Amino acid sequence: MSTLRNRPDAMFFDLDGTLFQTETLLLPAYYATFDVLREKGLYEGETPPEERILGALGMLLEHIWERVMPEASLEARRAADELLLKFQMEGLQQGQGVLYEGVAETLQALHDKGIRLFVASNGLEDYVKHVVEAQGIGHLFEDLYSAGKYRTRSKVDLVKIALDTHGIRSAWMVGDRSSDVEAGLKNNLTVAACDYAGFREAGELEGAHIRIRSFAELLQHV
Repeated sequence: MSTLRNRPDAMFFDLDGTLFQTETLLLPAYYATFDVLREKGLYEGETPPEERILGALGMLLEHIWERVMPEASLEARRAADELLLKFQMEGLQQGQGVLYEGVAETLQALHDKGIRLFVASNGLEDYVKHVVEAQGIGHLFEDLYSAGKYRTRSKVDLVKIALDTHGIRSAWMVGDRSSDVEAGLKNNLTVAACDYAGFREAGELEGAHIRIRSFAELLQHV
């Protein structure tokens, strides 16, 4: 049963695991990255299980690589950063990557209601910008906020910058990880937790005001 809430002035959306089915672009790039790391002598052994990087989605990049390859050198992690982005950009150009079902239509409906839409992601600036453009939804967003661009240490800070910059008084935070819930609660926003990507760990979405099983369900609450 839907719980109708006051319509917000704006909504902030996480990207990976919320709007974008990250694994459809990430995993081919992930395996290609480790092939090159081995060729360069920066990594030995088998590619770490893909569950490691999928479980780290939503973290800052430096924390992702600490989790994926804790024994690797700083040089190897920096090379992995560059390679993963390179292969993902190439993948986007080749048409890899898809949105979750109903994302484009739901964003359009929210936009038509006069709600201001923003992306708030812990990803790199080029990654966020190119994914949004490649998926044909860039025109629906007023602005894109990424940790890579603003050098923020948490999504709490990233969302606060956006709120202050645009003079937003009421907003929702929509995302699938604990960093999204924290960003919403600490900025006094309504939190809509997306429980369909499968990347989260137990208890991550505690504290959210709304939990949705598909992106289109968001419309039932506005």
